[in-house]
Amino acid sequence: MAQSSSSKKLIILGALFVVSIVGLVIWNQNRQSQHQELVIGISPPFAHPLQAAAKEAEKQGIHVKLVEFSDWNTPNITLNNGDIDANFFQHQPFLSNAIKEGGYKLKAFGMGAASHVGLYSKKYKSLDELPQNARVVVPNDPVNQGRALLLLQQAKLIQLKDPNNYLSKLSDITVNPKNLKFIEVEGPQTARAIDDVDLAFGYPHYLRLAKTADPNSALLLDDTTNKRYAILFVVRDDYEDKDGKLKKFIEIYQNSPAVKAAIDEDIGPKLWFPGWV
Repeated sequence: MAQSSSSKKLIILGALFVVSIVGLVIWNQNRQSQHQELVIGISPPFAHPLQAAAKEAEKQGIHVKLVEFSDWNTPNITLNNGDIDANFFQHQPFLSNAIKEGGYKLKAFGMGAASHVGLYSKKYKSLDELPQNARVVVPNDPVNQGRALLLLQQAKLIQLKDPNNYLSKLSDITVNPKNLKFIEVEGPQTARAIDDVDLAFGYPHYLRLAKTADPNSALLLDDTTNKRYAILFVVRDDYEDKDGKLKKFIEIYQNSPAVKAAIDEDIGPKLWFPGWV
């Protein structure tokens, strides 16, 4: 009986040892898999094209995880902390300002699409109809506010101290004949604020996502095709692109017909242009 009991104990111990080894192997495989995964932080309006790129990348053995952020601050904080490999939501002026203000160690790695921006209204059909003291929504961050003010200047609604300064702020307005009243909100919220004001600066992809206005219904679109506003793939300064995964993913994004179709659908064929050519 004692010998039989000892044998059973050995069998149980042996089985536990095997289970432990198998568990360690599985854990290690999962760890390696997660390490090989390319994790990119994004804003929701850019999800569809990047999902299309990720689907094609998977066929080439590149595993991509997309993490969505609802604001424009957390993606850079998270990237700077090393919790993601890259992010995709900002253009160069925004990145430069974020680095200046936040002290981030970040850099651009690749170029994405750039979109036009517009002035939208659900109350008026032309800029000429805009009344005195009209309420106008603009972004509250320095970079996109500057872009909005340049567009309002293009519309001849205001005049700026330096007509070419893309970092102009509200205090730089020197002429405001209609006495426009400006309401500052976070960039992503401009699309939702359009229902409550007379005029709103807007991004086509955010308007389409919010379903508050047709992106093609702008009273005026900006006339610039400056690639400074192309959305960037951003990484840490010390980022090492192991096996060229991110480089390959960006090439897929830039060249895939499926990605182009997704951008056309989300922004509008006439409302965007490639920032990499």
